[in-house]
Amino acid sequence: MEEYRHVTVLLNEAVAALNVTGDGIYVDGTFGRGGHSRLILSKLSEKGRLFGIDRDPAAVKAGMEIKDPRFTMLRGKFSEMPSLLEDFGVLGKVSGILLDLGVSSPQLDDPERGFSFMKEGPLDMRMDPDSGISAAEWINNAPESEIAEVIRNYGEERFARKIARAVVQDRREHPFRTTTELAELIARLVPREPGKNPATRTFQALRIKVNGELDEIEKALRNSRDILAPFGRLAVITFHSLEDHLVRSFLKKSERGEVPPRGIPVPESEIAKTRTFRLVDRGIHPGAMEISENPRSRSAILRTGERLPFCGNCKDREQSL
Repeated sequence: MEEYRHVTVLLNEAVAALNVTGDGIYVDGTFGRGGHSRLILSKLSEKGRLFGIDRDPAAVKAGMEIKDPRFTMLRGKFSEMPSLLEDFGVLGKVSGILLDLGVSSPQLDDPERGFSFMKEGPLDMRMDPDSGISAAEWINNAPESEIAEVIRNYGEERFARKIARAVVQDRREHPFRTTTELAELIARLVPREPGKNPATRTFQALRIKVNGELDEIEKALRNSRDILAPFGRLAVITFHSLEDHLVRSFLKKSERGEVPPRGIPVPESEIAKTRTFRLVDRGIHPGAMEISENPRSRSAILRTGERLPFCGNCKDREQSL
């Protein structure tokens, strides 16, 4: 099988955001090909520990090749972190969680995975090809209204209805089987924008739908509160506005705490107890050099939150711990 190269996005920035300590426990929830994990491992002492998680069997296989007693590779969704980590006794003790969202370069570059419109391959798009339904199965059976809704909401495509109507018409005679069949249909309907393939938004939408990506992100963000130790870091790299909106909103709401109903006086000390994260930064973007070397990184944004201690928004770390 051909090996596909993966270029890790925001490598140094993401690991720096975790504020790695030698004896800490860390989780790379999107192992991919292990670029972030290897850098984290290089900063750990003999007592440190790192867990890699991925639902892609090819990524899990790559993780199994790391022969380091401090590292454990687990197969599963990052939304399942609590159940995956439960047997290791680390819940509430983790020093940092890293999530590098979206699709990896090996997934995009391998035509057999069906993520890309650049090469012909089966219209699959599943991050775990052993579970769920493929993009072809879904688009050949879903109602026109649902197809339009998914393409509009997940792809932010203004020609969603037009595409959905054409898909339903064409699939009656020739069900969609390959990436190029769908990409060619879209190219006839959507005006080309400079630097962007007409199929980009629709393929993004199908990928998000097939893999339930937005639900996965929301679950993982909520679960991070129970996994991280006080002052543990959550670092998330997003690649499009839908992902970034979820992460940014979660961190902002977690920093603000629960807002009481208007007119009901609630002491600041009580509101402070509901604050679970503080924002570490306002978003870090790749530099010009990284973008020139890896154009796929141009839309990436890194956002980081720090888990507040369970006593509320304590200012003095030593006293709170």
